[in-house]
Amino acid sequence: MNKEQILGFDVITYNMQELLQRIFEDYKNNEQLFIVNINPEIAVTYYKDKEFKQTLNNEKYQIPDGSGIVWASKKQKGKIKERITGIDLMLKICEESQEFGNNVFLYGGKENIANKAKEELEKQYPKIKIIGTNNGYDDEKKVIQRLKEMPVDILFVGLGSPKQEKFIIEHRKELKNIKILMPVGGSFDVISKTKKRAPDWTIKYNIEWLYRLIKEPKRIFRQTKLVKFIILVMFNKHKKSNE
Repeated sequence: MNKEQILGFDVITYNMQELLQRIFEDYKNNEQLFIVNINPEIAVTYYKDKEFKQTLNNEKYQIPDGSGIVWASKKQKGKIKERITGIDLMLKICEESQEFGNNVFLYGGKENIANKAKEELEKQYPKIKIIGTNNGYDDEKKVIQRLKEMPVDILFVGLGSPKQEKFIIEHRKELKNIKILMPVGGSFDVISKTKKRAPDWTIKYNIEWLYRLIKEPKRIFRQTKLVKFIILVMFNKHKKSNE
């Protein structure tokens, strides 16, 4: 499998279409997938946490969820050419799920956000089968029980990082019938139109972070991690691997 390492984290080098095709090939083969998002914030926060890093590296797909990851790959003469955001991959999976008849469940967000996201997804993808939603503040045991009792095929978890990743890591064996488990951060907020996504032109020129900072000044503390990420990459000894 084509992967390289960014600060010790495995990251796939596939483009979106290649990744989507492989995900649903694995689905047909009855594999359970935990799709991991690797972005500068996660890399900076956990690059010294060997156990957490290895847990994520053990998974089959780690997507380059951030222009900083693409930049880091270019810096080390790697092969990652395309940023694959969590929300974009989620939407592609939702679109593709219509052909497979997959049962989708949305877990996370504030009260009623997942329900609103469900309504918007059903407008966008008329044949999608979203069989349930749950906000991110209910008792976790109650949510697990619901997921066990329902024929869920695809689970999107929007609890914020690292809570959403740890939820999947801790409970995936209990939820063995779910074939695709994916953390999606604040995607429900954007899909439900509770929050606006950055304009396409900011994404094109890799300044989405600046747009978000202007909209939410409190993000300044998170943006300092981007600076640290750049410094770490510049002086990091990890090189690309698993070509």
